[in-house]
Amino acid sequence: MSRPRLYRLRVDEPWEGERLDRFLAAQPELDLSRTQIQRLIRSGDVTVNGAPAKASSTLKAGQEVMVFVPPAPEPLILPESFPIEVVYEDEDLLVINKPRGMVVHPAPGHETGTLVNALLAYSDDLSLVAGTSRPGIVHRLDKDTTGLMLVAKTDAAHRTLSAELKKRLIERRYLALVHGVPEVPHGMIDAPIGRHPEDRIRMAVRPDGRSAWT
Repeated sequence: MSRPRLYRLRVDEPWEGERLDRFLAAQPELDLSRTQIQRLIRSGDVTVNGAPAKASSTLKAGQEVMVFVPPAPEPLILPESFPIEVVYEDEDLLVINKPRGMVVHPAPGHETGTLVNALLAYSDDLSLVAGTSRPGIVHRLDKDTTGLMLVAKTDAAHRTLSAELKKRLIERRYLALVHGVPEVPHGMIDAPIGRHPEDRIRMAVRPDGRSAWT
């Protein structure tokens, strides 16, 4: 089971007069789809100043919106035996070369054929720090990105690797193919990234997003 989450959101002046559901959809820290937001509102898990509200409720500056996200049951993930490229392995971790087109862990629309399914068939020793739905997974790569991934076999290794990633002690390099000629050969983009306010599948530069160096 995932852990329940509780969010307290203050309605600032720019959101005066906005619908409750649209306000929630624009909050990157919630990381919820519009369908999930509607379900939480209907179930009474969203309140405005302590009272249940409708999706169409009009917000006023200064109001407090509370969102309770109940724990979701962990899905049953079955081992699937198919080839994965193991670049390195010891008693604490694996280094996998993830191919393009492979999803890292099961998600709606991708319940099978993921890296996690293959890992469960490959090894009985995988960290459970990230839960039973993501055994061993310390970080992720997008479906269409190929590259090396760290997989923890022990909880201690998982915590150490996660801490080093958070402190940026592990360097990650990406190679991207572009069309045309860039104006500068190299550089750094220091801009916060969060969910796109209108298309939650995409990411965008947002002033309230997470710090990111590219």
